Amino acid sequence: MARTARLLGLLQLLRGRRRPVTAAALAAELGVSARTLYRDIAELTAQGAPIEGEAGLGYVLRPGLFLPPLMLNDDETEAIVLGLRYVDQRGDDILSHAAREALAKVGAVLSPAAQEALRNPVALPGPGGARFPRNKVELRFLRAAIKAQAKLTIVYEDAAGARSERMVWPIALGFANEARVLMAWCETRQAYRTFRTDRIAAAARRERYPGRRAALLAEWRAAQAYSGAIAPPDKN
Repeated sequence: MARTARLLGLLQLLRGRRRPVTAAALAAELGVSARTLYRDIAELTAQGAPIEGEAGLGYVLRPGLFLPPLMLNDDETEAIVLGLRYVDQRGDDILSHAAREALAKVGAVLSPAAQEALRNPVALPGPGGARFPRNKVELRFLRAAIKAQAKLTIVYEDAAGARSERMVWPIALGFANEARVLMAWCETRQAYRTFRTDRIAAAARRERYPGRRAALLAEWRAAQAYSGAIAPPDKN
């Protein structure tokens, strides 16, 4: 874990505790040694974090302004809260958890005036409990392949249930209201295609594909005349 991310993670852990927590417990949650944890505590304290405690007794984060409040107006707060709550409702397990964590972090550093917009939003994401078709291949596996820029061999079912095997270069996941989709370059079709994740019957990870994912994503957007909407899934 990068040092900056670790320090922010330590602050987040302390924010969630009302009672002192031992260095051993904090170190275990962060996956670092007690020695590293003590150095991080000292660094945060030196930067002004109101951390109280000592080795053997535990540490607690006192109330107080350490991080500066986010300078967001009401409309900006509404937009962020709406987006995060939408992701919480319609994302997969990983994104839903991340959205809740992000919303807690945003709420912790909002100015007092913006807190009202957080507690009583004008815009809501709509009814929750969206039900998506069940995936045979976990989105966690697809997400890992996208990040690694790894080719995938997939078995794909069309709307009629007919199966075909494809070699694809995955570049992004899309979350529509009715389904989740994988955007990819398809070697079989020699074109960009969109595949419903619930119709991917099996997938195997292969070697890294050439080029950069960012460049492929830009090409995909251009090919689809991308305007913020997700193209229909491949029907062939």
